Amino acid sequence: MTDTPQVLLQHHLKKLRLPTFNSEYDKQARQCAAENKDHVHYLLRLCELELIERERRMIERRIKDAKFPATKSLDSFDFKVIASLNKALTMELARCAFVDRRENVIALGPSGTGKTHVALGLGLAACQKGLKVRFTTAAALV
Repeated sequence: MTDTPQVLLQHHLKKLRLPTFNSEYDKQARQCAAENKDHVHYLLRLCELELIERERRMIERRIKDAKFPATKSLDSFDFKVIASLNKALTMELARCAFVDRRENVIALGPSGTGKTHVALGLGLAACQKGLKVRFTTAAALV
């Protein structure tokens, strides 16, 4: 009979789709008790953990749905190799303001100049900012 509240709580948290609450509530309760934190701090921690986990899963889902051939970020791009590529402009594009302005970005150049890497990096940045992305090549469009 003493397990009934815990079973009910797990059931309700599952129905409410709060998996992080379900996996963390006991650990956070013990931690808050040890730190003499009140119930508001306890609930705040659980809410923060749930939000962080949901955002992480949404980013993962957007990256998966984008169908990137590889996951590459602009952090791993060597701007020194291609001196003609404007790093400041590229990093500004990664802020994704061009999407709100309904502007296009077109990458042109010979093979091996990093167009795909930059496009993947911009797409990844957009996914992390909450935008839906779909990767395709010019050949696939034609």
